[in-house]
Amino acid sequence: MHIASTILMIRPAAFSFNAETAANNFFQNANDSLSQDELQKKVLLEFDNMVQTLVSHDIEVLVIEDTPEPAKPDAIFPNNWFCTFPSGMISVFPMFAPSRRTEKRDDILQWITENFRASGLNDWSEYEAEGRFLEGTGSMVIDHDNKIIYACLSERTDISVLEKFASSTGYNAITFKATDKHGRPVYHTNVMMCLGDRFAVICEDAIADEMERIAVTQLLESTGHDIITISLEQMHAFAGNMLLLLNMHSDRFLVMSQTAWDSLNKEQRMQLDLFAKPLPIAVPTIEQVEGGSVRCMMAEIFLEGK
Repeated sequence: MHIASTILMIRPAAFSFNAETAANNFFQNANDSLSQDELQKKVLLEFDNMVQTLVSHDIEVLVIEDTPEPAKPDAIFPNNWFCTFPSGMISVFPMFAPSRRTEKRDDILQWITENFRASGLNDWSEYEAEGRFLEGTGSMVIDHDNKIIYACLSERTDISVLEKFASSTGYNAITFKATDKHGRPVYHTNVMMCLGDRFAVICEDAIADEMERIAVTQLLESTGHDIITISLEQMHAFAGNMLLLLNMHSDRFLVMSQTAWDSLNKEQRMQLDLFAKPLPIAVPTIEQVEGGSVRCMMAEIFLEGK
């Protein structure tokens, strides 16, 4: 059973609306009522509260400060540029927006390898030059137990890079197309789907092609997952953007935003309760301005500590 008990988070130094990423992240909305300074303060309050909430539930959180220069409006979402595997491998990914490529910091990777046992590092950034991208555990929802990668294809999730990555890790890639309530491509798989060891939260309505939808749901069921379906409206409320974590006592928590929790009905809440303790955390400003929620803020560390 591969559920992370340690996560890494980046405390942002220059959070702001990123017009470059808004080109295909339709969950983003500029907040013109706040000055840059007010926005930064509000976001840091949300970030610090999230860290405090996780730590108060005995979940190990490694917080790294963002560097002020160059300004990185999306630094708060580290899971897009790197991920770790239970095998010990660290991977670095090709990013769609040039403004996000500066998030890749060698000092962070070095710190991880100094503190954890890593078997190697693969950097896939060369595909940026070809305009082909794969944005970490935003693009991929990974079932480490069954070695399956679920991915909805978009400008940020290139099938050829995905298949090369899957092949290099010995995992199988399952791809499909997903669209939002306006028929636009869903930019990241992790906004429409969350995978636990025994359950899956998924917006089936986002997968328009019936054969693809059946293939995904059948595979989830055959690998022992109870499916909890969310609507397109709930997907837009970030109800697919959850992450199952263990704390130091092996208690199971399903971390999600308050927005996501508020969107769920009584039956869905009861279903989730069977698998983990729901842990809603309010990050409304982060969600609105940058179109990502709590799952995107957490990079799982599957490596063994030194």
